[in-house]
Amino acid sequence: MEGSSRRPTINDVARMAGVSKKTVSRVINESPFVKEDTRKAVQSIIRETGYAPDPQARGLAFRRSFLVGLIYDNPNPQHTVSHQQGLLDAMAGSGFELVVRPVDRTSPRLLDEMRVFIERQKLFGVVLPSPVSEDERLAALLQDLDVRYVRIGSVALDEPGRMLVSHDGKGAAEAARHLADLGHTRIALITGPASFRSSVERRKGFEAGLAERGLNLDPALIKVGAYTYESGVNEAQDLFALEARPTAVFCLNDEMATGVYTAARERGLRIPEDVSVVGFDDSPIARRLWPPMTSVRLPLRDMGRIAGEMLVPNPLRDKPKVQPDIQPELIIRTSTAKAG
Repeated sequence: MEGSSRRPTINDVARMAGVSKKTVSRVINESPFVKEDTRKAVQSIIRETGYAPDPQARGLAFRRSFLVGLIYDNPNPQHTVSHQQGLLDAMAGSGFELVVRPVDRTSPRLLDEMRVFIERQKLFGVVLPSPVSEDERLAALLQDLDVRYVRIGSVALDEPGRMLVSHDGKGAAEAARHLADLGHTRIALITGPASFRSSVERRKGFEAGLAERGLNLDPALIKVGAYTYESGVNEAQDLFALEARPTAVFCLNDEMATGVYTAARERGLRIPEDVSVVGFDDSPIARRLWPPMTSVRLPLRDMGRIAGEMLVPNPLRDKPKVQPDIQPELIIRTSTAKAG
């Protein structure tokens, strides 16, 4: 509303577009029962006027709050922060707000606590990143409560409209081929907990990539970490104490790979001259270490944004540009080199 300090209302948008308030409301909530030219005209006026729906009024009208929940249980805080940033990107200008809720997915009270949380907040929708996304009971609860949700996971676990797949195994296979092509044959693997589907899929992908090059993992060089820095240090210390130590280490996340850096320096080993190191996620720490770390990139912020676009109607977007699958990419830096 140029020249006026008054906030534009839905009535203003309807008048300027020459449509009813109901039509504007349908456009805002992405109803399929609106002609495309009408939708574009209303969206254009919304952008021009800067109109933003009142979440409280909309909540009363729909008997739901305009809140989206991010429910997570992950030992890697960067994962959650990146997903959160992406969700906020998708929700900008939509009138929706984000509620972040940590949980213990092993708790026997998880479902009861989630039912109370969702009903009390009257959530419009929920985003479930891994490993919470792998809990079929939680997905069933959301369906029972008639709450929209999107699951983020390494493999497809649900209907396409509710699932964002990251294909972790493909990225791990690329890391395996990279190390094999550098001439490494004595390659160690530090996995995450077996209870994480991402750990299972990444290991399977890594082994498949090695098999393509005619290599197998030596069981003595497989260690189980906890997706934490400390576990990376501890498991790498054991690996580097072996008489025939590995010339390369692949970790299933960057936190553990950072721990490998520490253990290598404690042992007097140089990266990459004495041991090559590869991580997974390509979190900010990968670029800040010295030497910068080769890592499989998952665009975590983009994943949060896409999940948000799948979930939340936004009048400032012409249409959600849904990309249900994410393709990982190996980012090669100077922590890997040819085997000596």
